[in-house]
Parts: sequence; structure tokens; C-alpha cells
Amino acid sequence: MAEDWVADVKKYAPNADDKAIAGIVRYLGIALQRRDSALVSFSDREEVARVRDSFLKKKLGLTAPDAELDQAILAVGEKLKGDRSKNRVTVYYLLADHFGKLSALSA
Repeated sequence: MAEDWVADVKKYAPNADDKAIAGIVRYLGIALQRRDSALVSFSDREEVARVRDSFLKKKLGLTAPDAELDQAILAVGEKLKGDRSKNRVTVYYLLADHFGKLSALSA
């Protein structure tokens, strides 16, 4: 699945950090090759839990309560509401930006 991840992120964050985007793409790797796993379904509770546990807690090292992390995930979902396909790279970028963790992805 060839996707212009940078262009999609920059629709929502015009001054997005290209290195952070590249870091997210590298982190997601093979998951981005299938359309289903390259998108986030905010209506799927298991998907929201996966984003919270795998990305926010494990990758970004966040220790905030689950309710606070879920609220941030849903806020990003609201921001992307007008877009039918919510790309995982864009969702993860916006979450990392929200928590001030973009530098952790730029390395």
C-alpha cells in the first residue's frame, strides 16, 4: 500500500516534523502494508486499547491513567472526523504531538 504519509499528517499539522513521521513509519513497519492495519477505527474499543497500550504506554512511555490516554485518543478521532480513512501514522503523530513526545520518534 503506497501512501503519502507526510502529506496526510500535514493536512492536520502543517508544520509536522518529517523525521518524526519517518520514525513512526519505521516503527509501524509491516503494519502499514495492509490497508486494514494501516487505519485506526476509533469505534472499536479493542483498537483504542491497542493504540493506548502499544503506542502511548510502550512506545512513548506514558504513565497517565487509561482514562486520560483514552480521552486524548478520542480527541484525535474528533479532529480526524471528516476524513473517512484515519491513517495510523497521522493518528500516532497527532498523539505524540499532543503529549510532547515527537522528539522520541525523531531519533
